[in-house]
Parts: sequence; structure tokens; C-alpha cells
Amino acid sequence: MDHELTHGPVMKTMLRFAVPMILGNLLQQCYNIADTLIVGKFLGENALAAVGSAFTLMTFLTSIILGLAMGSGTVFSIHYGQKDMRGLKEGILASFVLLGVVTVILNVLIFAGIDWIILFLRTPAELTGMMKEYLIVIFAGMSGIFLYNFFASLLRSLGNSVIPLFFLAVSAGLNIFLDLWFVAGLNRGVAGAAEATVISQYVSGIGIAVFTWVKFPELIRREEGVRLRISRIREITGFSALTCLQQSIMNLGILAVQGLVNSFGTTIMAAFAAAVKIDAFAYLPVQDFGNAFSIFVAQNYGAGRTDRIKKGIRTAVLTSVSFSLVISAAVFVFARLLMALFIDEEASAAVIAEGVRYLRIEGSFYLLIGGLFLLYGLYRAIGKPGMSVVLTIVSLGTRVALAYLLSAVPAFGVTGIWWSVPFGWFLADALGIGYYLIRRKRLLC
Repeated sequence: MDHELTHGPVMKTMLRFAVPMILGNLLQQCYNIADTLIVGKFLGENALAAVGSAFTLMTFLTSIILGLAMGSGTVFSIHYGQKDMRGLKEGILASFVLLGVVTVILNVLIFAGIDWIILFLRTPAELTGMMKEYLIVIFAGMSGIFLYNFFASLLRSLGNSVIPLFFLAVSAGLNIFLDLWFVAGLNRGVAGAAEATVISQYVSGIGIAVFTWVKFPELIRREEGVRLRISRIREITGFSALTCLQQSIMNLGILAVQGLVNSFGTTIMAAFAAAVKIDAFAYLPVQDFGNAFSIFVAQNYGAGRTDRIKKGIRTAVLTSVSFSLVISAAVFVFARLLMALFIDEEASAAVIAEGVRYLRIEGSFYLLIGGLFLLYGLYRAIGKPGMSVVLTIVSLGTRVALAYLLSAVPAFGVTGIWWSVPFGWFLADALGIGYYLIRRKRLLC
């Protein structure tokens, strides 16, 4: 079928699978970074603030699809590790139907409640029009997001992380070209930036769907005895619901913080919009490594290879720690240069200064978020997604509570929002590691 992760040297096997995933999702971030950079340079501070705030909302809503796809991928990996091809095929059918229905429901809810959503985000009046214009276009791409994430999760669960990388590379390059053409060339404003992203998302989504249909017809075509079963939907839902809940809680917390940030005005909104993109891009490799680690563990868990899981944990921790330390140093040193990529330094010195402050606080603690992503991946893979939800609640609950408390203290102000993040990471790591050390014999049996 494709690549098994249950044999071969652990380090080599894990990295060979993880690196294309990391590169692919770095390219996926180019969708949003291209929007932010081009909007900031060509349309100014207000447009940057509007697009940045809209991005936080989009991330929250699409996280539901992503969570369902990630949970489905875990089920696919377990069946593949067990050599249960009927279970795999029925799981693929059930997952596709489930994600498709959820995508339609989200689209209806978004377009029906878009004005209320903008009000909830405490968007300044001067930005409301641009934000609504951007959102109406960007959410037309939800079906493209569904297609890409479903088929990418399927291929990755079989050990193929190269094909998703290829389609993202094509669509990321297309997105940058269209961004420049629509925004700088055709003067279509924030709607042009959204249109470029949506077109690119459909290219990657439809492209990877067609590839899977042609290359792996045995997974897609109807066979006797393979049908949509309620039991498979329950199985997918059992794994996906908690993963989806985890992703939603994570991004709901970020959305709540976005509303707080918006209350500090356009300058802070613009700084946050640019700095968050840099921040997400910087720690994305450890996030994707955690997802790759999860698929590695799930396949070996399905195959009963506890020895490889233990070796994989040691390898993953060493790799994540090493990368996190390097990237933390780079972000701290180059924070001002990175912010200057998004907005003119002379025209918006205050935006640059606040963005640098954010990056130097967050960037010093990537070691903590790297560990948290490994914990999420481990518990999801061994059938304990509820623990991932608990860790997310601890991390995001701490972040939101501290953000509101500290920002209300004049001595901290908006800096209190920035410091709340690493505190949340630390508490979640401590809980996740402690739980594993106490129960590891039961967890891996």
C-alpha cells in the first residue's frame, strides 16, 4: 500500500516520515503569511489588523475540520497497523461523510452569524467593513480545506507524507503569485488577498483528492461488504470528537485572547497579527513533528510494538528539545528583522516594538510547546484523547485567565497577555508528563 512505520531504525523512520509533514505545513503557513505580509506592505496597518483578527477566527473554525481529520487519521493508522483492510476502508467512508456534513453545517452557521461574530471579537468600528469583506470570501474556501485535510490525513496515516507536501508546494506558490496580482496589481484590497487564498486551497484540495482516487483506487472504490456503518461512524467519532474538542478549545482560547487584544486598539492588533504569524511559523515544525510522532505511535500501537513506541518517545523528545532550543534563539535574535518584513518600520515603529516584545517572550519558551505537542500526539495515538483535551484545557484555561487578570493590572497591561502563554504551556507539560510517569505501564500495554 505505502510506507509502514512499524519496522526499521526508529530515528530514521520517524524523521523520514516527519520531515515532509513539517515542510508541507510550513508551506501551508505561507497562505496566511503571504496574506499578512502583502496586506501589511500594500494596504497598511488597518488592513493588517483586520486580516490578522479574521485569521484567528478562521483558525478556530477550521480547527474543527482539522481535529476530525487528525482523529480519523489515528483510526486509519491503527487499522493499517493491524492489517485490517475492511476496517480501514469502512473508516475512510465514514470519515469522509462525517467531515463533509460538518463542513456544510459550519458554512451555514458562519454566513448566518457573521455580523454577530465580528461583534463578539470587539472589532473597532473602523475595521468592521474590511474584516467582513475578508471573511465572506475566505470562508468560501471551507470545502477546499476539508478535501485537503481529509486526503492528507489518509495518505499520512499510510506512511506517505510526501504527496501532501507536493500539493501544498504548488498551491503555496500559486497563493503568493495571486496575492501579488490581486492586491498589488488589480487593487482588489483585502478581498483580493482572500480570493487568492481560496483559489489556492481548492487547487490543493481537489488535486490531492484526484491523486488519491487515481493512485489508490482500492481505498476509494466500492466493494462488496464495505458500506457506511453506524459502528464505524461511532469509532471515528470516538477518536475524532475529543481531538476535535481539543483543537476547538485551543483555538477558542486564542479567539478569546484575540477579543482582549482587540480592546487595546489598532496598533496592538496589528502587532499581534504579524507576531502571531511569525510565532506559529516558528513552532510549526515541533507541532508537525508531534503529529508525525502520533501516527508513528498509532501504527506501532495497532501492531503491538510497545518496544518501538518506547524508543520512539525517547527519540522524539531529543529531537523536539534540540529543535526548540535552536529556533528559540533565532526568533529572539531576529525578532525585529522578522517584524519589519510585515510592516514599514519607520511608519509603524510602535507596531514593530510591540511585536518584538511578544516574540521575545513567547519565543524563549518553545521548548515547552514542543513537549506539549508530543504529549498531545502520544495520548491521541494510544486511545486516550481525553487526556489531550485535559491538557488543552489546562494550557488554554491558564492562558485566558492570566491574560484577563494580568492585562487589567497597569504594571503589566498588554504584556500580561504575552506572559500568560508560557505559564499555560508549563502547567500542561507538568500534568502530562506526571500522568505518563505514573501510568506508563498501563498506558502502553
